[in-house]
Amino acid sequence: MRASPHKACDAGHGAAYVTGRYATLLSTPRPARRGATVSRDFARIGIIGLGTLGAGLAEELARAGFYVVGVDIDSAARARVSVPVSSSVEVLSDVDLVIEAVPERLELKKRVFAELGSVVPPSAIVASAASALSVTELAVAAAHPHRVVGLHFLGDSLVEVVRTVFTDPEVVDDAVELLTGRLDRNPLVVGDRPGLITSSLLFAYLNQAVSFVESGYATRDDVDAAMRYGCGLPTGPLAVVDRIGLDTTFDVLTALYAQSGDRRHAPSPLLKQMIAGGLLGVKSGRGFYTYVDGSPVVDSSVGPEGVEARPVRTVGVVGSGTMATGIVEVFAKAGYPVIYVTRSDAKSAAVLAALTKSLDRAVAKGKLASSAEVLSRVGASSSYDDLADVDLVVEAVVEDLDVKRTLFETLDAVCKPGAVLATTTSSLPVIECATATKRPQDVVGLHFFNPAPVMKLVEVVSTVSTAPDVVATAHAVTGSLGKHPVNCRDRAGFIVNALLFPYLNDAVAMLDAHYADTDEIDTAVTLGFGYPMGPFALLDVVGLDVSLAIQKELHTEFHEPGFSPSPLLSHLVAAGYLGRKTQRGFRDYARK
Repeated sequence: MRASPHKACDAGHGAAYVTGRYATLLSTPRPARRGATVSRDFARIGIIGLGTLGAGLAEELARAGFYVVGVDIDSAARARVSVPVSSSVEVLSDVDLVIEAVPERLELKKRVFAELGSVVPPSAIVASAASALSVTELAVAAAHPHRVVGLHFLGDSLVEVVRTVFTDPEVVDDAVELLTGRLDRNPLVVGDRPGLITSSLLFAYLNQAVSFVESGYATRDDVDAAMRYGCGLPTGPLAVVDRIGLDTTFDVLTALYAQSGDRRHAPSPLLKQMIAGGLLGVKSGRGFYTYVDGSPVVDSSVGPEGVEARPVRTVGVVGSGTMATGIVEVFAKAGYPVIYVTRSDAKSAAVLAALTKSLDRAVAKGKLASSAEVLSRVGASSSYDDLADVDLVVEAVVEDLDVKRTLFETLDAVCKPGAVLATTTSSLPVIECATATKRPQDVVGLHFFNPAPVMKLVEVVSTVSTAPDVVATAHAVTGSLGKHPVNCRDRAGFIVNALLFPYLNDAVAMLDAHYADTDEIDTAVTLGFGYPMGPFALLDVVGLDVSLAIQKELHTEFHEPGFSPSPLLSHLVAAGYLGRKTQRGFRDYARK
């Protein structure tokens, strides 16, 4: 994997430190390498800090055949590893590589680097596993700054290799060769900036998820389920915080906020409160979840309790696009008689053709016994009057507030008393649809995800007017469809988009700043987090115009400076580069 080419950006970071003896160091020729193809012999490796990360690294390196010695002042930490251990750095006097993995606090790390200067051999590489702090500042504290490099380990695959303005090229080369040749890791060489690629994208997202729970906007389970089922992520954000450790998350956010000044990095007060109570996550047995032998204990249920749902026997769907067609299919396959309403017979025919094609495909794959039975439950109409007797109407028309309000006025006049009126809007206020009727208590958001027959998540969005039995009905119905409903209030972005799109926007801003390119950022996310798609691949699938519109909605509602759409995203949309649907977005698909 190639290194980042953006040297101008990298050279600027930490330039204020290039004074005195360090300026001399930079201008002094380095000793010649021992040979272009001969790498450093990393026979002995020291690990300072045997917390979750340090202990894991010690075990991984030992399994790879290295002699590893661990250092930690805490006897309990030393007992966690099966390698030789000590409470003193003096045991590192003959190592070839030291990896510092102490807590994410600048002064603590600087003390460690200063102390190592009189202990490790001058030829040894000294690496920091820092995820948010400046490696350049740590190099300043070291006796041999040109031997200092960052090694930010993520998951089982990725390592961000951080070069500073001091780091010898051969040190980077040797670190890369160690990672690829002996550890089967994927190195990504980056410059030194706050948070690197991964932490700067991940921790604002995690912090926002914590704030959702703190404010009572959504529950722990709903937040995590929304991101797992709505985005296909392997783990929800609060479970990720538990794995990282609430104390580590707090330290990383504190370090990021000190450098960025972005209030999205200011740690949620809930983190500090939980840490004070000893709730540190998996390592303490309890964080946002409770753990037994490292596995979470399921201790909650989804949906309102003690509220009887309204009976739903027949369903109406309004719209003729992909989402409307998918929703018709979902309800019909679940056994509901469905009538769908479009603006013309031609559009009705198009919906039927698309529905038939999808069902036939499911039959061919062995996922459905017969398409005829499903189609027998479906009827088409171009008149809203045919919705007079349905128990539930789901609208999936164009994402335009005026259009939706006009439709809800019509539904209010046509539908029977007690019918539930639902909107599938992904970004518009549900209350605006509700107030277009004389029965706002009957209106709820049912945000299906595309493609509706495949995606399991449905966000159930209640307004200040939505009746409890309507929320209960939404849960009962979506559950009968085999979907996973999550509760949230009527706020821009609901859960998924409010967490997803600021993260995507941050990735675009990182690209616009020339810190890394699209491939490097996508690779960092897929390998580092285990996400199914990187941010730019996802943006091109969603559509840059759709993404820009959602980001604008979030910025308008929350007035958060960090939510302001990246200029690059706006420019690409203005140029007509909308992603896969136009064959060009962040990548050019016409050339592939």
